[in-house]
Amino acid sequence: MAAERGARRLLSTSSFWLYCLLLLGRRAPGAAAARSGSAPQSPGASIRTFTPFYFLVEPVDTLSVRGSSVILNCSAYSEPSPKIEWKKDGTFLNLVSDDRRQLLPDGSLFISNVVHSKHNKPDEGYYQCVATVESLGTIISRTAKLIVAGLPRFTSQPEPSSVYAGNNAILNCEVNADLVPFVRWEQNRQPLLLDDRVIKLPSGMLVISNATEGDGGLYRCVVESGGPPKYSDEAELKVLPDPEVTSDLVFLKQPSPLVRVIGQDVVLPCVASGLPTPTIKWMKNEEALDTESSERLVLLAGGSLEISDVTEDDAGTYFCIADNGNETIEAQAELTVQAQPEFLKQPTNIYAHESMDIVFECEVTGKPTPTVKWVKNGDMVIPSDYFKIVKEHNLQVLGLVKSDEGFYQCIAENDVGNAQAGAQLIILEHDVAIPTLPPTSLTSATTDHLAPATTGPLPSAPRDVVASLVSTRFIKLTWRTPASDPHGDNLTYSVFYTKEGIARERVENTSHPGEMQVTIQNLMPATVYIFRVMAQNKHGSGESSAPLRVETQPEVQLPGPAPNLRAYAASPTSITVTWETPVSGNGEIQNYKLYYMEKGTDKEQDVDVSSHSYTINGLKKYTEYSFRVVAYNKHGPGVSTPDVAVRTLSDVPSAAPQNLSLEVRNSKSIMIHWQPPAPATQNGQITGYKIRYRKASRKSDVTETLVSGTQLSQLIEGLDRGTEYNFRVAALTINGTGPATDWLSAETFESDLDETRVPEVPSSLHVRPLVTSIVVSWTPPENQNIVVRGYAIGYGIGSPHAQTIKVDYKQRYYTIENLDPSSHYVITLKAFNNVGEGIPLYESAVTRPHTDTSEVDLFVINAPYTPVPDPTPMMPPVGVQASILSHDTIRITWADNSLPKHQKITDSRYYTVRWKTNIPANTKYKNANATTLSYLVTGLKPNTLYEFSVMVTKGRRSSTWSMTAHGTTFELVPTSPPKDVTVVSKEGKPKTIIVNWQPPSEANGKITGYIIYYSTDVNAEIHDWVIEPVVGNRLTHQIQELTLDTPYYFKIQARNSKGMGPMSEAVQFRTPKASGSGGKGSRLPDLGSDYKPPMSGSNSPHGSPTSPLDSNMLLVIIVSVGVITIVVVVIIAVFCTRRTTSHQKKKRAACKSVNGSHKYKGNSKDVKPPDLWIHHERLELKPIDKSPDPNPIMTDTPIPRNSQDITPVDNSMDSNIHQRRNSYRGHESEDSMSTLAGRRGMRPKMMMPFDSQPPQQSVRNTPSTDTMPASSSQTCCTDHQDPEGATSSSYLASSQEEDSGQSLPTAHVRPSHPLKSFAVPAIPPPGPPTYDPALPSTPLLSQQALNHHIHSVKTASIGTLGRSRPPMPVVVPSAPEVQETTRMLEDSESSYEPDELTKEMAHLEGLMKDLNAITTA
Repeated sequence: MAAERGARRLLSTSSFWLYCLLLLGRRAPGAAAARSGSAPQSPGASIRTFTPFYFLVEPVDTLSVRGSSVILNCSAYSEPSPKIEWKKDGTFLNLVSDDRRQLLPDGSLFISNVVHSKHNKPDEGYYQCVATVESLGTIISRTAKLIVAGLPRFTSQPEPSSVYAGNNAILNCEVNADLVPFVRWEQNRQPLLLDDRVIKLPSGMLVISNATEGDGGLYRCVVESGGPPKYSDEAELKVLPDPEVTSDLVFLKQPSPLVRVIGQDVVLPCVASGLPTPTIKWMKNEEALDTESSERLVLLAGGSLEISDVTEDDAGTYFCIADNGNETIEAQAELTVQAQPEFLKQPTNIYAHESMDIVFECEVTGKPTPTVKWVKNGDMVIPSDYFKIVKEHNLQVLGLVKSDEGFYQCIAENDVGNAQAGAQLIILEHDVAIPTLPPTSLTSATTDHLAPATTGPLPSAPRDVVASLVSTRFIKLTWRTPASDPHGDNLTYSVFYTKEGIARERVENTSHPGEMQVTIQNLMPATVYIFRVMAQNKHGSGESSAPLRVETQPEVQLPGPAPNLRAYAASPTSITVTWETPVSGNGEIQNYKLYYMEKGTDKEQDVDVSSHSYTINGLKKYTEYSFRVVAYNKHGPGVSTPDVAVRTLSDVPSAAPQNLSLEVRNSKSIMIHWQPPAPATQNGQITGYKIRYRKASRKSDVTETLVSGTQLSQLIEGLDRGTEYNFRVAALTINGTGPATDWLSAETFESDLDETRVPEVPSSLHVRPLVTSIVVSWTPPENQNIVVRGYAIGYGIGSPHAQTIKVDYKQRYYTIENLDPSSHYVITLKAFNNVGEGIPLYESAVTRPHTDTSEVDLFVINAPYTPVPDPTPMMPPVGVQASILSHDTIRITWADNSLPKHQKITDSRYYTVRWKTNIPANTKYKNANATTLSYLVTGLKPNTLYEFSVMVTKGRRSSTWSMTAHGTTFELVPTSPPKDVTVVSKEGKPKTIIVNWQPPSEANGKITGYIIYYSTDVNAEIHDWVIEPVVGNRLTHQIQELTLDTPYYFKIQARNSKGMGPMSEAVQFRTPKASGSGGKGSRLPDLGSDYKPPMSGSNSPHGSPTSPLDSNMLLVIIVSVGVITIVVVVIIAVFCTRRTTSHQKKKRAACKSVNGSHKYKGNSKDVKPPDLWIHHERLELKPIDKSPDPNPIMTDTPIPRNSQDITPVDNSMDSNIHQRRNSYRGHESEDSMSTLAGRRGMRPKMMMPFDSQPPQQSVRNTPSTDTMPASSSQTCCTDHQDPEGATSSSYLASSQEEDSGQSLPTAHVRPSHPLKSFAVPAIPPPGPPTYDPALPSTPLLSQQALNHHIHSVKTASIGTLGRSRPPMPVVVPSAPEVQETTRMLEDSESSYEPDELTKEMAHLEGLMKDLNAITTA
């Protein structure tokens, strides 16, 4: 302690000298005078400085024992050195004549041989250190409590006990709380060594856990508190062998409520015993505590919990749970954590002038909340008119005088401790300017004193100072400018005022220059004040005006607030209010006015009362009211009391539950639904509902069932088959049962019929038209095993959907009223149940004309259960509106034209609301009854369109259904994960996988995207998984560059506009071990993980990933092969042209005439596109936009709609023809080149993409050719192209095959000559399970960003028109043999005229020149 005190003193000394150096650097001449504390006497002299004066060490609470010595430390710093004195219990100690107490040189108090007895305790108490410097003032330290431990007294002693080996035992030893630290234990009169198994609790109790034979013996506790030791009784502990039988689990010691201070240690005792031996676990506020990994929480022997260095967060309820496998018991205790006072803001030093107002600020915290008191120079500050506590803790001093100088201390104190902080106040002469200070130190009334003064003439006294307005609490003063400055625009004024006979003067300043009035507030009534006014200019303050004596008006003697206002509920409709006479009656009270108001309203009512109590009757039941009282005397109303709130007593409900409805579930049960009574009629908390039901045939046999107040439905089971029951429901409060609903009846089914499907069609339907009505009769469906809950009759002129009426399942006829005469009506009848409506049966009828008088009375066909309908049905409700409230709630409102204008229901009518959604189809209507003009429909599905209609029923009369209203519930986050998640490896690319899934079952809105999580560790935290976002409603995604032969786990999460849904279960997939052949055909080597697809506009002109050199070589090879093919074909064409006969020319001419109107069906001279290879800069690379509704199923190309939609293709760089099997529509295609040529009877098909069509449009089907002449389809096939759109293709590069979500921009090419295009389109895969091997890269096929769906390019092809054939690969590796080609062309007509060949030869020459230029380069 001495070392710590010395270090703190050294630190404080260093801080002081640093502070002094700073002051020296800023101090003007005259510092010596300031240091001595003397005030400067001239304007130019420097001001006094604040003197450091504070405690280095303050006393702390101390525990001592009788006869020992105690030191209470205290040390203060100041220049000069302070005088130290001590107070005990608020009184100064005379240490000069005290032989046991002496003052040490550093200021500490030493007490030798502490005296303490039952009747004499001179040393115990509260001590305080007081430091004084004569020229400065006095400061006091915090208060320290000295506790002297009393004589040992045992409140409980150890008792003989036994314990089974391995179990826990405790031995009590409770002494005075101040002696607990001096307690120790002995076993067999030898000191007992404590360890992890044997511990002493803070109460002194001994706990032995896992008892062994060595623990047996005699135990006693010893208290050594300075005098002779005090021994408890001895008790024997016997250790018994394990009986190997179970015993009850009991607590030997339970935790008890504890209070601790922040920073202390606490032990919550908990010891249990039983066989098997129990284990102890702890919980805090329902959360399990981890005592193994925590540094602050330790589980002691027996199960007690020790918490070291307690913090405020440790407060709460702790549960000790003991469990031995057979049973579990628990105990709990509250831990309260307190905090000593701490300063959030300490007072600061203040300079001021006399007459100023100042505020010392002090902000403290602590638990419990500390109280604050102020001390000036060691003496308590007593609040008065001039010393006020403001804002709870701040000290305000008004009208300063010289004697107010000194040290002010803020002392905060609570049950835990106390603390002090101080500041110095220096009052300067008026001619000394105040240095800049924090603005909070001075009030707004005194800030004008801060301006420095300069030399010059001062203003004279203001003239004609008068009190222009005198009230009880304020006075308004006005004056004229001084004679020395008649204008006075730059003058400010200070008004000094004081109570007559009081020396303390206060000041109030004008708010801006030139103002010549001020209002002095907060004065006392009927009090004399003295006022004087001084003017100031830039040079300083001038002369003071003559004193003005003014007396405030006496205050009207009004009553104060009535004390002890109380209100209590006397009954469910009355409240009694009592109060007492105001303390400050100020005259005789004439009467009182009692004001009261219902909570939630703004209409206050009042009643005059002459006594001190009043009972207000006629209030609403179980409703909260507020009350206040105002006393009146002859002068008028006094001060109102604060409001007092009280609620009337509850009562039985005054109305029945609402919307009672019945639903027959089967032959033995009926479901009852209802809504609570209206809130205004509940008259209390609904505690339950009473359901009464009986058979309709027996009125007296009533069964009752009670359900809870939160339950709004009940299934009544165990009923008889085919029996009608009556039901009614009443609400209950604690006061009793309210009125019940009317009896509502329903009949159980004769048998448990099938209701898993809709009813079948009714077996017959008959209509009998009259003039304004049609009688409809029917018989039920032949299949009687399906539940029929009713029949829906639809009718209308020309259409049966104009109106719909639903009738009971027992009914066999219905009369449709209010029809037009001589009109043709179509009528439909459908049976329905809870699954939906069945198949309709249609009939039509024409109502009779008006002149027909043959209308006869209705006849009833087999309807023993149905009363004759009322001839005047009720009008249906109108104005049905659906207001969406949430994702599952819609409010339905309507109007009833048969009600009066105020729309009040005064009869027994009720309304039936029905609603349904059309998704899925044939959904059933749900119904509910209402007795008001609105109904709250709950339990709806999110983001679902519902239709609602209402009908009204009064007695036996019912209306038709109203016009329907529609409403779509709000969206909700998906409540189910995506389903059917599958992962497959991409063929030929073992590092790439494809994830497929289906949307969530409960999407609850439009799915805007998915998130795929994948990881190699299924137990990793979800934020450690890799995330792949998927935008839109796609149902597949491709993930690349995975590690080979590694198990991956995949989860998918769907999102909509409301947020993310739950994640799917993890799906495991192991990537292949090595990259083998990816399919039947060969493929290019894998580009490796470093390869990145080039963006648009990369190095390669066509977006190819190959280097420029590789591109040129590939270009040369392809062009060379193509040129050879062109030369051979052209020679063959010339040869064939010369052999053309005149008969063939006629046939060709006829073919041209037949097809001349077809666009794009002429020969190649109709359009002349650029050459795709040589003029590659004209190639358009257009990204494909998403179609309005993209197909979510993964395909590489759009699925063809017929065999002509399949584009023949091959591996153009492969010398071997790899035959492929296409499973599309079951066709097989294994044809080679010769087979294809033979089947077509023509040259290979030319690919001509149409740029005239938007790229995102799907390909149109070929019109059926069956309507064309057979001859034209055979003879003209080689001279025109297939109908537009007959072929679609999608260009894919070999190194990257795309799924539906990542597509390539399609190269749109102008229509070209068939021999000028070497583009090889890709054949579409037959379906998602089948994958093609990679195709070779070509400069035409760019690999772009993978952002869009793949779409086809429209092409026209010269081929067989209308011939249905399976898709097949086409190979154009080289020109065929001359003889074979000649045979092929002899069987068909040539499509080239001599002039066309001349042009083609010229074009070929240009092609060869460009080729030579490329190869030379």
